[in-house]
Amino acid sequence: MTPASPDPVSPGPVSPDPASPDPVSSDPAPEPGPPSLPSLAGQVALVTGAGGTIGRGIALRFAAAGAAVVAHYRTNATAARELVAHIEKRGGSALALAADLSDEEECHHLVRAAADWRGRLTALVNNAGVQPTQDLASMSAADWRAVADVNVLSTFACTQAAAAVMRTGGGGGTITHIASIEADRPAAAHAHYCASKAAVVMHARSAALEYGPYGIRVNAVSPGLIARDGLEEDWPDGVRRWTRAAPTGRLGRPEEIGDACVFLASSMATWITGHNLTVDGGISARPTW
Repeated sequence: MTPASPDPVSPGPVSPDPASPDPVSSDPAPEPGPPSLPSLAGQVALVTGAGGTIGRGIALRFAAAGAAVVAHYRTNATAARELVAHIEKRGGSALALAADLSDEEECHHLVRAAADWRGRLTALVNNAGVQPTQDLASMSAADWRAVADVNVLSTFACTQAAAAVMRTGGGGGTITHIASIEADRPAAAHAHYCASKAAVVMHARSAALEYGPYGIRVNAVSPGLIARDGLEEDWPDGVRRWTRAAPTGRLGRPEEIGDACVFLASSMATWITGHNLTVDGGISARPTW
């Protein structure tokens, strides 16, 4: 579940540039100090959808761990450039690239451009996605494809291209798909989104089998509800229900999804592949009856 202003893709050439009986506050808990991240020094990571809330959190954590970061965005060039400037100001290295990831060829162009930047690509995080809400009775095939093409096709095509680069380089690498707890805990009016995220999880498992012999690990991360600006105003009832039900009593932070991705890309996770890591503050542990 990631209604955190996802950064869907849109046409454009490759170019630089989401129960205690007592109410629980929906305000995020105080930010902890920077965690001791595993080192990703020497890695080059491509994060798709980095112009959105979760993508930005992932990119920032990869940079904090020492990786050079390629931040993909759709049309929000301002947000992507601000992200790059933020990373560079702190001594990191980053590049913004635009692409339409609903187009297979542009997915391939993006990956090649990311690899050409530093002569290699060691990590890919397939984060770009959309999460519209629509009841099934009014949904057309075009509505369904608009979600599947971004959430599933881009994951497939970017993974295929990245794996080819990683195999050619001979050093292997890691690929992480951002899925959702809705991959197996569906919500009404989210049929296309839930189905797409279930597909993403299964793609990671199957890709792990095929690419493992080449030193490429493929995993998924399934976030719960992630805080973003305006979420409480947009969905007050949902935020209240979540914070009451979650054992941790709060929404997630984008950087916490980034921490999971950094771990999976690091040397601490060398025997982890084909796994779906749930990061939801314990909400999935609750019974549904």
